[in-house]
Amino acid sequence: MNQTLAIMFTMTTYGTWLRGDKRGWIDKGRLLPPNPELEDADRKRLKHPVFLFDPEQYRNVGRWIGHSFKERLDLSIFSLSVQSWHVHLLTAASEYPIEKIVKCAKDSVRWGLRPGRPIWTEHYDKRFCFDEESIWNRIEYVERHNTEIGLPAKPWDFIEMPNL
Repeated sequence: MNQTLAIMFTMTTYGTWLRGDKRGWIDKGRLLPPNPELEDADRKRLKHPVFLFDPEQYRNVGRWIGHSFKERLDLSIFSLSVQSWHVHLLTAASEYPIEKIVKCAKDSVRWGLRPGRPIWTEHYDKRFCFDEESIWNRIEYVERHNTEIGLPAKPWDFIEMPNL
C-alpha cells in the first residue's frame, strides 16, 4: 500500500444526512440504498431542528477550523469549503488519529458558534489520497464548491499548497 499523502474529510451538520437518505447512506462500511421509511423515522427522532450554517457564517467557520488546526495540531490545510450543510476539508497526512483531527475541526466551530445544541452529525467521511493526482483532483473539487457560491477558490490565507 502506498503512503497516505493527504486526507479529505466531509462533515455534515445535524439532521442533514440520516440513515435511509435518498443520496444513499453507509452502515458498517457498506453503501446502502435509499430507504424513505427509515429516513422519516430518524427525522422524527431528532431532538433539535436541522442545523444549517448561514452563508454569513461560512468565512468564520473556515477561520475557526484553520486557526484550530494550526494552533492545536500544526496541520496543513490544502483546501476547505464551508457550505450550508457540510464542510469539505483536505489536510496533509498526519500522525494524529483521524478521530482527533475531526474532533478538532468540529470542536472549533462548536466553540466559535456556542449554539447550545448539536450542530454536527455524529459521523464523517474520509478519503485518503495516495498520489498527487488524487490530491489535485480533490483540491479542485473542494475549490469548485467555493467558487459556485461566489467565494474565491481559496478564501482563507492559511490554505497551503501541497509540498509534494
